Amino acid sequence: MKKFNFRKVLDGLTASSPGSGSSSNSGGVGSGSVHPGGTAGALREEIQESLTSDYFQICKTVRHGFPYQPTALAFDPVQKILAIGTRTGAIRILGRPGVDCYCQHESGAAVLQLQFLINEGALVSASSDDTLHLWNLRQKRPAILHSLKFNRERITYCHLPFQSKWLYVGTERGNTHIVNIESFILSGYVIMWNKAIELSTKTHPGPVVHLSDSPRDEGKLLIGYENGTVVFWDLKSKRAELRVYYDEAIHSIDWHHEGKQFMCSHSDGSLTLWNLKSPSRPFQTTVPHGKSQREGRKSEPCKPILKVEYKTCRNSEPFIIFSGGLSYDKACRRPSLTIMHGKAITVLEMDHPIVEFLTLCETPYPNEFQEPYAVAVLLEKDLIVVDLTQTNFPIFENPYPMDIHESPVTCTAYFADCPPDLILVLYSIGVKHKKQGYSTKEWPVSGGAWNLGAQTYPEIIITGHADGSIKFWDASAMTLQMLYKLKTSKVFEKQKVGDGKQTCEIVEEDPFAVQMIYWCPESRIFCVSGVSAYVIIYKFSRHEITTEIVSLEVRLQCDVEDIITPEPETSPPFPDLSSQLPSSRSLSGSTNTVSSEGVTKDSIPCLSVKTRPVRMPPGYQADLVIQLVWVDGEPPQQITSLAISSAYGIVAFGNCTGLVVVDFIQKTVLLSMGTIDLYRSSDLYQRQPRSPRKNKQFIAGLTELNDSPVPLELERCKSPTSDHVNGHCTSPTSQSCSSGKRLSSADVSKVNRWGPGRPPFRKAQSAACMEISLPVTTEEARENSYNRSRSSSISSIDKDSKEAVTALYFMESFARKNDSTVSPCLFVGTSLGMVLLISLNLPSSDEQRFTEPVMVLPSGTFLSLKGAVLTFSCMDRTGSLMQPPYEVWRDPNNTDENEKTWKRKLVMNYSTSSQETGDHQYTIICSEKQAKIFSLPSQTCLYVHNITETSFILQAEVVVMCNSACLACFCANGHIMIMSLPSLRPMLDVNYLPLTDMRIARTFCFTNEGQALYLVSPTEIQRLTYSQEMCDNIQDMLGDLFTPIETPEAQNRGFLKGLFGGSGQTFDREELFGEATAGKASRSLAQHIPGPGSIEGMKGAAGGVMGELTRARIALDERGQRLGELEEKTAGMMTSAEAFSKHAHELMLKYKDKKWYQF
Repeated sequence: MKKFNFRKVLDGLTASSPGSGSSSNSGGVGSGSVHPGGTAGALREEIQESLTSDYFQICKTVRHGFPYQPTALAFDPVQKILAIGTRTGAIRILGRPGVDCYCQHESGAAVLQLQFLINEGALVSASSDDTLHLWNLRQKRPAILHSLKFNRERITYCHLPFQSKWLYVGTERGNTHIVNIESFILSGYVIMWNKAIELSTKTHPGPVVHLSDSPRDEGKLLIGYENGTVVFWDLKSKRAELRVYYDEAIHSIDWHHEGKQFMCSHSDGSLTLWNLKSPSRPFQTTVPHGKSQREGRKSEPCKPILKVEYKTCRNSEPFIIFSGGLSYDKACRRPSLTIMHGKAITVLEMDHPIVEFLTLCETPYPNEFQEPYAVAVLLEKDLIVVDLTQTNFPIFENPYPMDIHESPVTCTAYFADCPPDLILVLYSIGVKHKKQGYSTKEWPVSGGAWNLGAQTYPEIIITGHADGSIKFWDASAMTLQMLYKLKTSKVFEKQKVGDGKQTCEIVEEDPFAVQMIYWCPESRIFCVSGVSAYVIIYKFSRHEITTEIVSLEVRLQCDVEDIITPEPETSPPFPDLSSQLPSSRSLSGSTNTVSSEGVTKDSIPCLSVKTRPVRMPPGYQADLVIQLVWVDGEPPQQITSLAISSAYGIVAFGNCTGLVVVDFIQKTVLLSMGTIDLYRSSDLYQRQPRSPRKNKQFIAGLTELNDSPVPLELERCKSPTSDHVNGHCTSPTSQSCSSGKRLSSADVSKVNRWGPGRPPFRKAQSAACMEISLPVTTEEARENSYNRSRSSSISSIDKDSKEAVTALYFMESFARKNDSTVSPCLFVGTSLGMVLLISLNLPSSDEQRFTEPVMVLPSGTFLSLKGAVLTFSCMDRTGSLMQPPYEVWRDPNNTDENEKTWKRKLVMNYSTSSQETGDHQYTIICSEKQAKIFSLPSQTCLYVHNITETSFILQAEVVVMCNSACLACFCANGHIMIMSLPSLRPMLDVNYLPLTDMRIARTFCFTNEGQALYLVSPTEIQRLTYSQEMCDNIQDMLGDLFTPIETPEAQNRGFLKGLFGGSGQTFDREELFGEATAGKASRSLAQHIPGPGSIEGMKGAAGGVMGELTRARIALDERGQRLGELEEKTAGMMTSAEAFSKHAHELMLKYKDKKWYQF
């Protein structure tokens, strides 16, 4: 019997139900509606949609980058995996490249300390809310098995001895508790602070700062208190065997492996070495960075030594490694790590403050020679590992993408299923510029297991940064590796000290910050816009060249004045244009005028392009720089939209002032026009030019602009005829463009008569031209100063009725209603929801394309939506997504003879039915409020879907999934919505992530194959999927944190060491700490919370058949490993027994015939 699927029935009802396009759904999803008429019904019959809601599900996949605000570090020396805890309660576990796991405490409390259960596949975390958690690492997504919440005491330090199930926990009150790791139950055995110190002591010793058992005797526990007291506690006799007192506070303690000496670090920058045989005074006291004093005088105090580690070597002097301890008179010195090896002292200066460090040693046993081989140093914004086996202490090359935040990320782009050769090409160029001087040894954190999985298509992530750099990353197969780095600031002259205020006043700092990026992977054309109102076009070449950089300066100005005069008979405000006539303004595409005596800045760019020949290495090389210039003392507005077409050789960009179209083949400006001039006399809002001096540009800060109470709702498409639009183009020689004809008073009165159905005037109220007020931390204030992207160009537009260009799209389409064939077009979307089609008249042949001018004419076609336009796309009549035309890449600097006669190879369309687009096509337009499907050239609105009424869309993209197109949207209220195309049926609506800061709005992006990403913190990228198939197979794509490894055997201690080495071998913790002997702890002291880890772990492992098989395989591997170990031990015992029998028989034969007196 066929299974009944209720969700599919709902999908069918949604697709076939006509109705109004309005919605009041608070979740953000509106209802779809079909335009009246028979065209929509014919469309349903013509296009069969294959996507259903069963194809979609939201799931986080992997997190890349450096853990934000780290606090703790731990290392498993057997499994060779590393764990990092953060202030936000997150834990990152790292192994070999590809093994990178993220887990999060639900409470969000800061992680104080991490402790691995060495080679057990488990981790203990202590958080700032005084809770201990046990994590299971034997599954790909770790989960909490147990939690223990302390109610009356605060946790300060934890210690877990090797191969022990009892965890020592020190508290702020100075007490030491013991927890059973297996059951996570508190033992009744407690070491109270008043019993540990002498009775004559009148002051509290302070919190416990150190706990460790003696390497020589496991029955002895070393307890360090903050005030300088150290207690050597005998666990069996429950008394202090010895006490050590020092007049400086203690920060850390570490044992010598023989268990006879220990070293302390103190707050005055000193190190003290103590011998258990003479605890009255330190055996040795040194101030490594203190100035030498005369004999008898105390050394000059230094900064505190926060941590020290004392590691021994069999064949060399011990290593003493510590952080801090520098002299106070060197205040400008950077944070440092000091390595003392014999008489040599090496100071390694760090770029960021040191949070924690660990010495990586060969053995997990504390009573053996440690043999350190590396030091892992956790900094505030980096993770480095120092090689101790080489005398110059080089660092290892980090295989993880820990430098995403090297400069703050300002924008991102994500490309899935891109051309496969791109990754190899970019890597081959980028590897030549890698840093040198790394250690020749392999990265020491090599634990876990990872395979490629089923996902094999190439993925590339591009990040733009505040210093003008752009990084290309290989994001294939759930990994992230940097391929290539491009520095856009090299195009400009370095700013001299004192000249910054003279030329650049748009931003006070980071004038090269990348604002928007546009990349065509097929043609390898790359375009970038910066915060200082410039656009750079790059072309890819494998050859180095030295050439001058071509630049264009564009003068773009057209502000408007709102004159809002309320009419007595109507409540909404209407424009009153009869009192003032508009004035015309001439806009030139390029100018060389200079400012008058420096009083008013005019026609100067914000940055200076290099005029001398520049050497450009292989890779992306600057082909053209376009800069907007100052106009009458006003700085240029920041760019809000960007698009480029390699097939047409045209780049277009816009801001809240107008639109610029440039021919980058001929290096000429084709169009430089204010937004209102694109409408001409058909301007629906009737705005008037005004002087730019009346309102200064609002640039920095985040303020709030409320939506107008009177929204603009134009449900039907309005397409004024081309007779009302008088567009002009700029010839390549003159580079000038007229602003249009002057309106007479009769024209004003004529166009002012809207009639009863005229739309009321409203101010710009969109995500592209509104100010958003969000909580911003002090640390992120600098980052937010240049946070302007396409969906949040936000702070460069003030609260007037400026109409910003928010979206641009090149495509072969129908520019006018009566067109019978497609032609090159530019779709222009504005912040008022208007869509304008601009016709591009290109020369017919390749030869003429380099010499003949390109004509750019507004077509007179207007479409309208509610809210700022965000994205465009086109489908052919069969429902296949049409891709914009592109030029096949060729090396522009190739000197081969065959390349000289090579002609431009254009791919106009590679949809499956590209030859049959013929009579019509469908255009998808999405704004921040709704989505519409138009049929061209008839310009009929077939479908309209009001996505949200209570919020607005931040990011929208038409993507391909399972060979079908769909519309993906991310809303400001945190909803992720997927709609099928062209019917706009809702496929998915999940309240995923609320907009907490502008970083998410600036960096969230969708791509094909159900992938998306955003910057979850200033240092981390979070990737997610909305594909059900990928969610089901996510377990197979992630790496294994735990792999079965045999624990190394302890070294033979020898007969004498075993005889005189203490009683550690006979110490039974279970007998001493168990309930039978120690009793139960007070219930009010700590509360045990069972974790859902085991249940969730089973569900996660059983997420698919492959997950189940993987779990079974791991279990079989572990069982086989144990059986193999048992077989080896059995064989060894049999060999020993045979040898013993043989020797005994030989001994018997030797003494068989001897008398007793012959012995």
